[in-house]
This record gives sequence, C-alpha cells and structure tokens, in this order.
Amino acid sequence: MIRQGIIGAALLAVAGCSPTGGDATADAPVDKTPNAYLGVQTALLEGDLVNFKVRMTGVDYRAEIDDYAECAAAQYALIRGFGFARFVRSTYANQGKVVIADAVYVISAGLPAGSRTIDAEVTVGACGVAGIPTV
Repeated sequence: MIRQGIIGAALLAVAGCSPTGGDATADAPVDKTPNAYLGVQTALLEGDLVNFKVRMTGVDYRAEIDDYAECAAAQYALIRGFGFARFVRSTYANQGKVVIADAVYVISAGLPAGSRTIDAEVTVGACGVAGIPTV
C-alpha cells in the first residue's frame, strides 16, 4: 500500500506534483532531525510470512518507519521472485532515540487479498526516489 506519507509524496514528486497542491515542505517540521536508517533484519516465519525489524532515528511520524519497513518488504519480495506483498501487522518500540518497528508481511507472486497490499516493483521505485533504503 502506498500511503500519503513519504512514499506517496515521492510518487507525486516523480509525477511533478505536490501532495498539497502548494509548497511541498509546508508540513515539514522546521527543526527536523534527518532520518538515519539503521538497518533491516529479515526472518522467514512460515511459508510466505516474513518478519522485518527496521531501526531508525529521526522519526517524527510513525509513517516514516512504516515506509522503511514497506520498502524492505517490497525489495525482499522482488529478491525472492515475488511481485507483491501484503501488510499483516506492526509493533513499535523505542530504545532512546532509536525507533524499532517489527513488521510482518505476506509475500506472493499474485496480488493477495486484502486492502493493504503493495506492488513490489512500484514501491521499490518510489523508495529510491524518496531516498529510503531497501534490503
């Protein structure tokens, strides 16, 4: 699923649009600490269920770390020869300034049922535009 977060804004930027129709930076915090992406751990849970633990600093909004997990899931799906993923669940923890998301996705060759599905190829492209690393 492409949210109206970082990835959604990146897709709009590629299309030459602003998410608000005006200044694209109008919603950005003035003293925003830059995001630092601290890595992804992946684990195949069972069958097509994959766990992603992503860590980052500079998180002001949960959507930022959700986007990082989504980028990791999309790249993982492509690496494994699949074209789609579906979000299952996330949990969050803080260790000082480090935010950790523990997310689970189902990966599949065809578009899975559900409302929170992602097209892996499109998402990986948007992640690159947004500067979000993948696996």
